[in-house]
Amino acid sequence: MERLSGSAKLLRAMNTSAVLAHLLDRGPLTRADIRELTGLSKPTTSDVLRALVSADLARITGHTSGGPGPNAEIYATNPDGAYAAAMSIRETERRPEVALAISDLAGVTRARDERLVALDVADPAEALRDALFSVCRAAGLAPERIRHVHIGVPGSYDPNTDTIHHVDVPGLGRPGLISALRRRLGATVEVDNDVNLAAVAERRHGVAKGTDTFALLWLDHGLGLAIDLNGSLLRGSRGGAGEIGYMPLGLPGTRPTQGEEPDLDGVLAGPAVMKLAAEHGVRAGSPARAVELGGAAFIAALAQRVAVAAATVVAVLDPSLIVLAGAVGKAGGTRLRDAAVIALHANGPLETAIATTGVNDDPVLLGSMDAGLERVREDLLRSIHDTQRP
Repeated sequence: MERLSGSAKLLRAMNTSAVLAHLLDRGPLTRADIRELTGLSKPTTSDVLRALVSADLARITGHTSGGPGPNAEIYATNPDGAYAAAMSIRETERRPEVALAISDLAGVTRARDERLVALDVADPAEALRDALFSVCRAAGLAPERIRHVHIGVPGSYDPNTDTIHHVDVPGLGRPGLISALRRRLGATVEVDNDVNLAAVAERRHGVAKGTDTFALLWLDHGLGLAIDLNGSLLRGSRGGAGEIGYMPLGLPGTRPTQGEEPDLDGVLAGPAVMKLAAEHGVRAGSPARAVELGGAAFIAALAQRVAVAAATVVAVLDPSLIVLAGAVGKAGGTRLRDAAVIALHANGPLETAIATTGVNDDPVLLGSMDAGLERVREDLLRSIHDTQRP
């Protein structure tokens, strides 16, 4: 943020921003609570609270009772002051499936839905907007209160070209799609890789709580990697960091022998897991189900492949933890984790803890909700400063 001047307007904006931040972070507070947290005087505190109530960002939710003196008013964030919307776009055998959720300013999920949305149409931005507005109307929420939309995609978004790359969903890689969606929604829109957002959920709700650096290895229909460096995600210059499936196996110019695969995606993505399961006599309708049904020999063979990917990450980043996530990682549970630990440690001197994901909800949508709500709150605090800046 730019260096602030000492004008009265800007000082008032700083005070207002500070009070709103405490209401957002700590929940309902009395005037006395706010004065203790901020050091503001009684008149200033009252002025700031009146301004927040007038701006529809705070409201009186009750009064204290039982103590000496008059009852004190209790202030809280107005949950309907602004909404954050989250989308998770997934590839299916039919149309793309879109999971949607809307959170209010207090962090409460007010609406949630899943539906098939055709994106290979003349105007995919309109299709996404219509899906989101339909969820709003069904929940009785005002679409114009959506301040920010956070989208998780099975690919990487390059803001320089306004294009989603490395994606197999028809219509989702169309250049200009996100800018068109911003115009139709009248809100900010941010796009992130689905595995990155799963890592956001893992740090806040899963086994990565309290860790410094961790890597999330996504084992599902596709293969992915998220790298969390002390709470900051490594995205790369064009959003492509973590596209580990493209990592080649073998030396350039050499032809793989029969049965070998040229990259990690070919040995660890969903189709490869299904092929490996079939070789071990496992018949299942999905990679995750194959892992659930597979015996010890199949799990050990799969763990060897997981260890190859994990060793690559450990050798470059030396994280304190690797999390196995995605449908396959979750289905493997402690069996796959324990076998992967043995395989990793047997093939090199680097030892890193491996854990199965601790997120039971949809991790991509949950991460989108967390990231979107944080962005809405940051924007509100910033807007208070910006409107009062000389």
